[in-house]
Amino acid sequence: MTYNVYLSALLMAATCCSLLLVYLCFKRRDLPIAVSYGLGMLTGSFYSFGYAFEIISTSVEHIRFWLRVEYIGIPFGTVLWFIMVLQYTGRQSWVRPRNIALLMIVPLITFTAHNTNEWHHLFYSSMTLNNTEGFPLVTLIKGPLYKLHVLYSYSFFIVGMFYLLQMFFRAVPRMKMQIALMIIGSWGPFGFTLIYLSGVIYMPIDISPFGFLFSGVFYMWGIYQFNMLRLAPLALQQVFESMEDAVIILDTDNSLTSFNRSAKGIVSELNNKSTGQPAVQVFSAYPLLLEMIAQGDDSASRIQLAGPDGNFYNVHLSLVRNRRLKVVGKMLLLRDVTEAVYAEEQLRDNARQLSELNMFKDRMFSVVAHDIRDPLAVLVNLMELLEEEMQAGSGDHDEELLHEMGQQIQNTFALVEVLLDWFRSQREGMIFDPAERDLAHAVQAGLRLLRLRSDTKQIQIISEIPAESYVYADKEMLDLIIRNLLSNAIKFTYRGGNIRLKAERRERHMVIAVSDTGGGISPEQAGTLLQDDYRNSSTGTSGERGVGLGLTLCREFVQLNGGELWFDSIPSKGSTFYFSLPLPPEAPIIPAGNSIGRE
Repeated sequence: MTYNVYLSALLMAATCCSLLLVYLCFKRRDLPIAVSYGLGMLTGSFYSFGYAFEIISTSVEHIRFWLRVEYIGIPFGTVLWFIMVLQYTGRQSWVRPRNIALLMIVPLITFTAHNTNEWHHLFYSSMTLNNTEGFPLVTLIKGPLYKLHVLYSYSFFIVGMFYLLQMFFRAVPRMKMQIALMIIGSWGPFGFTLIYLSGVIYMPIDISPFGFLFSGVFYMWGIYQFNMLRLAPLALQQVFESMEDAVIILDTDNSLTSFNRSAKGIVSELNNKSTGQPAVQVFSAYPLLLEMIAQGDDSASRIQLAGPDGNFYNVHLSLVRNRRLKVVGKMLLLRDVTEAVYAEEQLRDNARQLSELNMFKDRMFSVVAHDIRDPLAVLVNLMELLEEEMQAGSGDHDEELLHEMGQQIQNTFALVEVLLDWFRSQREGMIFDPAERDLAHAVQAGLRLLRLRSDTKQIQIISEIPAESYVYADKEMLDLIIRNLLSNAIKFTYRGGNIRLKAERRERHMVIAVSDTGGGISPEQAGTLLQDDYRNSSTGTSGERGVGLGLTLCREFVQLNGGELWFDSIPSKGSTFYFSLPLPPEAPIIPAGNSIGRE
């Protein structure tokens, strides 16, 4: 038995190996790379199967028949292999129907020329039998179309091999072995054919089909060891690079293994030279990251990385394990949550503003109640006096009482109108509208509203505030401050007492003093009178009551206008309340004085 029979058996084994790969690709046919690779191996199986019978054929007709079987696959193998390389190296976008059709032009010419060679002899010039090896072999004289086929095939092989080598040198270490198997396996049929065609080594038979057996061994190794048909490395790398979340891979020694484009955008120290360097060196400017890496356990945290953007990131550290659950590395996943953090802050700000608005609303109601109570109380007193006059049958003072009541009603109505207008303007929050105000005019307006109360207690109110004394303040706030301080002074001044108002300019402020001859403030009460949580309301010298918010509101409004509120008090002798307000911007600076109170 001559050795061609053994070679035929070996080629049948190569065919079976190729068909097994075709079957594995068919199971993975949902992946484009599996389809192109499977079709490529199918073309190789036609080649090796046809050649297995060609070398044991005994006539030219039989050899010609098996050559036609071989050329069902030979013209298209290189193109299908090139398409697989494009997909494998991340150039899937190039694999379009139009491009595939263009690539198939020369293979279709080769297929047609081979099957019609008897008509034109442009593929093979001649075909004769040679029995020098002890069995019939065909001797072929190649024509121009055969040379075109060889040139076309090796041109694409060179380009495809360039892409694979480029990918190999750029890949991370864990991917290099898989790519190397792909390169070695690809050299099988092409390398064997190149040796045969070059004539460097005398070979009576074509060894090209045996290259598929060589390729099959390496491809099978790659498929079972690295599952190449399931994970195309550069395609996976493209997904890795296109992720919006930053991914950083470390080995068990906490040295940098890999990172994607997003990670490089966040951590500026990451570059091509960073791979292999220890994390302590790469992330020296990020102690929080180093702390997480050093923990060595799965963990998550929200941190703000130092940098020009100042963004916030959720950082998750997970351990990478192999099939045996052994830790082989660590993975840091950084997700930008800046918008979420700012949204949370906005929600907290909104909640705080809502709380402030609710508090402001409550205080506004208190202002209205506080300012309206006094004039209404005066109206009640006048009504009681009028009823007493009518019951006594004496009408001597009826006209006077009615006049006072009418005046008081007009003042009260005007006050209510002002308060309601102001309240409506403050619905969306505190609106501060400072302008130049005539202090003396504001004081006189307050005195008119409170005249009946002071007259009822026979209290003399003296204003020593000179005309054209201007301050820079919000009108409604200024009026409320003056009304409250005058109202409190009347409330706590004994019948027949007096109240005095003074004003003095100090540098950029006007200091106003409201003094009374009441009972004064006890030391215990003085320590808490102007505090935020003070809500006690003392009874006045004639039994008057309040809600305990007047001084709190006065202090807040004075502070909003850029001033201060304080007091001096001597028990049994009276109290003096001071408040300061800014002067108008164009007013001249006056040296400080000490005549009416502290600075």
